[in-house]
Amino acid sequence: MRPAPLRPAATPPPATTQPARYLTNDEAADFLRLSPRTLEKQRVIGGGPRFRKFGRRVMYSVADLETWADARSFEATSDPEYAEHHSGDSRDGQHGRR
Repeated sequence: MRPAPLRPAATPPPATTQPARYLTNDEAADFLRLSPRTLEKQRVIGGGPRFRKFGRRVMYSVADLETWADARSFEATSDPEYAEHHSGDSRDGQHGRR
């Protein structure tokens, strides 16, 4: 009996991009481990992740949440970028003391 001829290796199918996944305010807050109220406040005053409105529904793209979170990563609290980003933070011990 003859061995079966070798077949060329199958090429993987072309990578298809996954459709964007959207989360509700509560799901996004859970994803970021924040309170839903924090995201609601950030939509009003700014500084939060990008969001989308579909009618009356507010939705967050997982990619936008990850981008927003990545922009807030620092090596150490002595990082100048961290200090600049948190200079007005009331938890730094400088505000409210006399």
